[in-house]
Amino acid sequence: MAEFKCLVVDPVGLHARPATVAVNAASKFKSEVKISYKGREVNMKSIMGVMSLGIPTQSEITITCTGEDEAQAAATIEEILRTQKVIG
Repeated sequence: MAEFKCLVVDPVGLHARPATVAVNAASKFKSEVKISYKGREVNMKSIMGVMSLGIPTQSEITITCTGEDEAQAAATIEEILRTQKVIG
């Protein structure tokens, strides 16, 4: 299992555009990818699941990847969220 915690710094939170980019990235991996916020965990390969969390700015989220390409999945998703300036 590969996991990382991060702080959402985008003033709008984890909104539709960067969430879509992250979901598309997560979907390319065989590993199971989950995003957790305030005790709720959803499949990060589902845009509806991610958006249902309603993650605002200054929130701590946890992304967990489990499977054969978990390390690469976690690293790629973290890089994409940083590039999109969603996490700090």
